[in-house]
Amino acid sequence: MAHYYKKIVCTLTYSVIKNRSETIPRYNFIYLVFTGLTMVWVMLLMAYHRKRGIQSSGIFIIFWMAFLIYGSIKLRTLILIAEDKNGVPDRMMFSSFVIVYFLSIVQMVLSFVPEKKANSYYTHFINQKPSPEESSSFLSLITWWWMNSLMWKGFHSTLTYDDLYDLNMKDRSTYVAPKFQREWNRLVSNAGLNFVNNDIEGSETKGRQPSLVLALSRAYGFDFFVAGIFKLFQDILGFIGPQLLKLMIDYVRDEAEPAWRGYLYAVTIFLLAILRSLLLHQYFNRCYIVGMRIRSGLIQAVYKKALILSNESRQNRATGEIVNLMSVDAQRFQDLMVYLHMIWSGPFQAFLALFFLYLSMGPSIFAGLAVMVILLPVNALVTKYIRRFSVIVMSKKDSRSKMINEILNGIKVIKLYAWEIPFRKLIMGIRDEEIKVLKKASLLNASLSFTWTSATFLVAVATFATYSLINLNSTSIEDRLTPEKAFVALSLFELLSFPISIVPMMILYLIQANVSLKRLSSFLTDEELDLNCVSYTEEPASCGENALSINEGFFSWDAKTPPILLNINLSVETGELVAIVGHVGAGKSSLISALLGQMKKLCGEVSLKGRLSYVPQLAWIQNATIRDNIVFGKKFDDILYNETLQCCALESDLELLAGGDMTEIGEKGINLSGGQKQRVSLARAVYQDSDVYLLDDPLSAVDSHVGKHIFDKVIGPNGMLKGKVRILVTHGIGFLSQCDKIIVMSNGRITEVGSYRQLIEQNGAFAEFLQNYSLPNDVNDNDIEMNENKIVDENKETFKRTKGERKSFIMTEETVETGSVHYAVFLSYAKSCSYFLAFLVGFLYLIVSGGSVGQNLWLAHWSNQEGRDTANNSDLSLNLGVYAGFGFLQTISTVLASFALVFATLKASRTLHNGMLLNILRSPLSFFESTPLGRILNRFSKDIDVVDEAIPIALSEFLFTFSAVVATIIVICYTSPWFILLIVPLSLFYLVVQRFYVKTSRQLKRLESSSRSPIYSHFQESINGASSIRAYSKVDEFQLQSEAHVDHNQTAFYLTSCSNRWLAVRLELVGNLVIFFAALSAALQRNYPEIFGRIDPGLVGLSISYSLMVTQSLNWTVRMMSDLESNIVAVERIKEYTETPNEAPDVIPSCPIPPGWPIQGRVQFSHYSTRYRPGLDLVLKDITCDIPGGQKVGIVGRTGAGKSTLALALFRIIESAQGSISIDGADISTYGLRDLRSNITIIPQDPVLFSGSLRLNLDPFNAKSDEELWRVLETAHLSEFVSGLTEGLYYPVAEGGENLSVGQRQLVCLARALLRKTKILVLDEATAAVDLETDGLIQKTIRSEFANCTILTIAHRINTIMDYDRVMVLDNGRIAEFDSPNMLIAKKESFYELVKNSGIL
Repeated sequence: MAHYYKKIVCTLTYSVIKNRSETIPRYNFIYLVFTGLTMVWVMLLMAYHRKRGIQSSGIFIIFWMAFLIYGSIKLRTLILIAEDKNGVPDRMMFSSFVIVYFLSIVQMVLSFVPEKKANSYYTHFINQKPSPEESSSFLSLITWWWMNSLMWKGFHSTLTYDDLYDLNMKDRSTYVAPKFQREWNRLVSNAGLNFVNNDIEGSETKGRQPSLVLALSRAYGFDFFVAGIFKLFQDILGFIGPQLLKLMIDYVRDEAEPAWRGYLYAVTIFLLAILRSLLLHQYFNRCYIVGMRIRSGLIQAVYKKALILSNESRQNRATGEIVNLMSVDAQRFQDLMVYLHMIWSGPFQAFLALFFLYLSMGPSIFAGLAVMVILLPVNALVTKYIRRFSVIVMSKKDSRSKMINEILNGIKVIKLYAWEIPFRKLIMGIRDEEIKVLKKASLLNASLSFTWTSATFLVAVATFATYSLINLNSTSIEDRLTPEKAFVALSLFELLSFPISIVPMMILYLIQANVSLKRLSSFLTDEELDLNCVSYTEEPASCGENALSINEGFFSWDAKTPPILLNINLSVETGELVAIVGHVGAGKSSLISALLGQMKKLCGEVSLKGRLSYVPQLAWIQNATIRDNIVFGKKFDDILYNETLQCCALESDLELLAGGDMTEIGEKGINLSGGQKQRVSLARAVYQDSDVYLLDDPLSAVDSHVGKHIFDKVIGPNGMLKGKVRILVTHGIGFLSQCDKIIVMSNGRITEVGSYRQLIEQNGAFAEFLQNYSLPNDVNDNDIEMNENKIVDENKETFKRTKGERKSFIMTEETVETGSVHYAVFLSYAKSCSYFLAFLVGFLYLIVSGGSVGQNLWLAHWSNQEGRDTANNSDLSLNLGVYAGFGFLQTISTVLASFALVFATLKASRTLHNGMLLNILRSPLSFFESTPLGRILNRFSKDIDVVDEAIPIALSEFLFTFSAVVATIIVICYTSPWFILLIVPLSLFYLVVQRFYVKTSRQLKRLESSSRSPIYSHFQESINGASSIRAYSKVDEFQLQSEAHVDHNQTAFYLTSCSNRWLAVRLELVGNLVIFFAALSAALQRNYPEIFGRIDPGLVGLSISYSLMVTQSLNWTVRMMSDLESNIVAVERIKEYTETPNEAPDVIPSCPIPPGWPIQGRVQFSHYSTRYRPGLDLVLKDITCDIPGGQKVGIVGRTGAGKSTLALALFRIIESAQGSISIDGADISTYGLRDLRSNITIIPQDPVLFSGSLRLNLDPFNAKSDEELWRVLETAHLSEFVSGLTEGLYYPVAEGGENLSVGQRQLVCLARALLRKTKILVLDEATAAVDLETDGLIQKTIRSEFANCTILTIAHRINTIMDYDRVMVLDNGRIAEFDSPNMLIAKKESFYELVKNSGIL
């Protein structure tokens, strides 16, 4: 910059010296002062940019370009003055200016070269791949040249995530999400909203609600405002084209004008088109970035809120609904951003168009304006109904997603009970209602599209007719509808038509976003847990001090229900082991929840000192390795880790797993037994080395000898947790004598408190209970010999491989297709639409294109006729009638095409959804074990939403704009035949760039689609484990994991957007060349008619007006085509899930089930062996046994022996590898699965309930009467509870049965079995979650109600099967013993050891 200051100083000194002798104009001094100030500003800005790390500044490039333009004008002026005066009058000034001018050129060239970024910028990111965007020059940024390397790589090979650039730092969730959260929290605070009590505090702010729009605007509004600036200049430049068109038509008509002007006009039109394209795509890029940031911010806000929802809010918000908030509602805000500026840009463009039309056509334009005003109320009414229907559609989507989520979570139970049909009908019923409402909204939107499409045509007809009638008797050529008037007006009408044509889409997006806005606002203002209801200090309590206490505590689950816990007084000192006992529903787990702060504290005080660990009753397991589940984010300590494994009896499991502790666990621990899940959950708590442990019945799911080992090694007085506070909820009585304190609960109250001896001496209810249910002998430590090589879950057999392999994964990677979208996908979608409707839509759009071409060709004929006639004798009626006829043809074809498209696409939506649903429900259980449920849910939420709404919009817009481009090419070739010679190279360039782009863009879209699933899988996992996450104070860590998943997805999305911009800039260059050659051809035909042929002014107007449209039409065609191909990937993904392998047929017509089968209930295994999946080891080996009808058989064995596998085999959840199973002498493999499963009954270990009425959970087929249901409820000991409910049988069960205790859920499962009452009953550890008294009642019920049935019981509690006819002992997948209990005890082998270890002998 020094040379500028030298020049300024020298020139200023020279001027002062010269001013003494001559009069120098003052502007010289003013010019120098302003130049100096400008250079100071440039220097300061350069310093600021360097400080911010900006490597290439567009501001400087634009400044130096403007400076050079100014300098070029001044240099030309100085040269002309020198020529006029035969010499340079002031050599000093001239020389210094020339030097500065050329130095400015150097400065501008240097400004294009980006500076190097510091190497340390990415040093704090490991294995990162920085985007070249951040180090690119200004020219590279505005043309997306920096994408070339990725596009090239994508063209030559299939892209993977490793090939993608990192997301820019300013677009990452860690930067973006806190900005929105800060603004939202500020508005919440200003509104005085208390999320804990969900009310408004303070009279001044009462009634105010925080505005989500305002929070988003404050967080991300600046970049959106900058995008608006780009849009403003782009709009203004659009209206210069018609004025240049007028000059071009005048130039062709007036042969007196110099020839060079035509070429100047052509070049000017071309340069303006280039500039307009660059501005447009900067606008798009900014909008996409803002939309991306909004989506990230909203997803993280929803995630954070979901982890702290109150119990009442959580019951009102199904997981599927919250997933929809993240997958659909947040996405709609992102989609809206591109169109939102049309709120002001549309009216602005319309105003400019009408203004220039008024200048050209005079008052006749008001006739066209009147047409638009008339249409406004109609559209307002239609919009009102569309908004109403959109709200209903989203409500139906939520209901469907909620139900699908529950079905996926309970798929094992659905298959065991053969309930696929009622649940499929339930989903399809909701889907049909959704489609009906969607059809109404789509038809209304199509009619809205019709009114706005016809508006342009009607405005043109009204304007031209009015203008012609007003000037009917005028003899002046200036009052005729000449080509320059007609086609300038036509160009302006086309500019007017764009904001008008986009109004339906904009209104639709605004309505959808408004619905989503209300849904998100409602969710974000839902009631939260009171995180301060527990007085918590991280500093542990000192010796002898209360580490945990509750004083006069009353607690409920929500404000609407009466208190669940009443008058709770509790204090626990440091190091105490406290047991909580009581009947099912007594309030034991509720008390743990109150200590965790998960219940609503009505009054009283709760305090807790020290770090907390929590083991829930239903173990929460992450989809991660065993080690990751145990370590849970804490620093790895090898000594502590190994000790934890040993004490939690997990070492033997790891020794037999192919991957050891690096074995991946499926979602919800699907490949672990209940006992193993509970031990992993306990190991997690132990490894955290906390001060306070809340253990909610962790021993109920493990075998008695394993439970004794865990108590002694972990929980008991000499276990790893000695010296720490341990609150243990338990149904077992064998460990109570070792507890420091026992709390007895009944009906939500603490009825007795004291040590074991004190409670016995009191001779109260607890002492009476012990007398009735205590075991004959205490379990002796010396009797427990842990055979650790046997403690392995039968499901773990799926991982057995050769020794030495250490990698073991169960969850499959999501399939990402490669290459082009196969034609079969398009054919599949067309078939789903119906080939007839697909053909009809295409044919109607051809008519639309033909009507447009015919209409404008006739306008050219009409205007040429008007321009030539000197007398006013042209047939106005004929010209106007033909013009209107073509317009009506185009309009009617458009509305018919829109309606046909609605019916076709909705038919495809229904077909694809139902096909996928049917196939998913028919998939084997192994599919769900190896596929994250979030991935499946993503198909039913986001992908179906794309098929429902995105594909119809993209398809409609593509067909419309494509027909416009084809019409443009036809018209230009007709008016300028020489242009045909340019079609070939331009088309070749277009195709090359298109093919270059498509491979990369398509793969990026696939990666973007596949990376959505982990977001929802992680979210579902977090929701299921929210209580554990809060208890372990891991909310922030899980928030970071969620942000990482979102960023992973946004990386592919952003590069997809950039690839679209890369293509559009290059293809719009083709469009701009079309404009240039159309104008150049007109100039050449005007100047050289003998070579190129003469052209009429009307055809010039037609050719150039169409070419001016081609860039915008081509841009939208490419955009819609890329959107269509990107969105069709959703069809590809849905199609994939309609072709997954299925189970055996539901019904085999050639082999129907005999009436009343099974009659005897005899079960025979003949050399039966099975494996979980092909290629894995056998888990049951050569099982041969005969169980006569009516026998009661207990199935026991150490963990991993194959007990549950035997039950799954009976229901053909897994199929035979060899041998057979027969029931009543019939091979079960010859029957259909539905026939088999509906005629035998199981009470599974996990009590799964579905949201809906209690009646639905008992009888989804609605085949039983209320009297029958009440009878089984009474038999299952639930009638008293249900009769106390206001709704009775129609009591609404929350998602997963969360508003019932685990024991109550298990009793509901018992009632299901009683209702079916088949000849064969399987109990898979069905009483593990209930207390001994309830267990006794259940066993009594089973013996009486199923007295003549065959019963197979898999039991942890050996005492429950001691009176059975026979006991089967399994060991390593084989039958080790099979005889009566007395005979097996007499043998003193495996069963004897189990009985002895249980304390019965």
